[in-house]
Amino acid sequence: MGYRPWNLVALTFALSLAAATAHGQDRAATIGPGDGEQSVSLSGTVLDVFTYRPVQCTPSLLLVVFHGIQRDAGPYRDRARPLADKLCAFVVAPKFDQQRFPRDRYQLGGVVEHGHLVPPGSRSIDLVAPLVAWARNAAGQPGMPYVLIGHSAGAQFVGRVVAFTPTEAAAIVLANPSTWVMPSTDTAAPFGFGGIEPPHDAEQALRAYLALPIVVALGGADTGTKSLDMSAEAMAQGPYRLARGQNAFRTAQAVAASRGWPLRWSLIEVPGVGHDAARMLAASQTDAALQPLVRRGR
Repeated sequence: MGYRPWNLVALTFALSLAAATAHGQDRAATIGPGDGEQSVSLSGTVLDVFTYRPVQCTPSLLLVVFHGIQRDAGPYRDRARPLADKLCAFVVAPKFDQQRFPRDRYQLGGVVEHGHLVPPGSRSIDLVAPLVAWARNAAGQPGMPYVLIGHSAGAQFVGRVVAFTPTEAAAIVLANPSTWVMPSTDTAAPFGFGGIEPPHDAEQALRAYLALPIVVALGGADTGTKSLDMSAEAMAQGPYRLARGQNAFRTAQAVAASRGWPLRWSLIEVPGVGHDAARMLAASQTDAALQPLVRRGR
């Protein structure tokens, strides 16, 4: 199930792809004030991208927001507006349609196909680096810090992005996902780091994952089963989303402590909130968790 060398191949590919995309983007493309929508070509894949630029400030931060199972990128852009206004940030929300990006290619990131890890280059998670490069150029700030935010299915996707590709994100918000990339080399990808060869590369990937500024954002009432992944791999993580997120965070703490590795993850639970993207994004806990990470990144 493995391929090698994971870390070197992934890093080289991501950096070269982002650089090539940034160089080749339409220099006239901009993110205008207020709401917008553009069709963007990313390494030959065209995505509809919904944007927002606050008018009351000069933004110097980018929020890249990933929608849930309804594929409703426009409404997700709208739900991120209050947070963007607080942080004085652009919003970019790409749409991953069901036809081209079913569960294996969206929620699970296209990381595994027919039981084998897919090398960098054709995975859907490989679209994020050129998307960020495009957004930075469109904003006129090639080095602008950015935050990756996913809720539900989008959080599953972002989890695979940061686990299996390099990232420079100032912060990563994983809100109420149905499944996690567990901090384990015993659990097979895309639910863990098992299958990455050689084993040393899997260890390196796991250590890098724990060192990322990940905000585990959970609704305190997200205990329902609507649209919940009920696969054996998912059920092994817990009976519902709240429990799965708590389990992932506890596992990260235990692994980091046992190996003496840095852990930059943080956990927030929003009382009384279920599986609700708007309330999670607007929660004071989310803003409070992001503020110090964003200040450090700027």
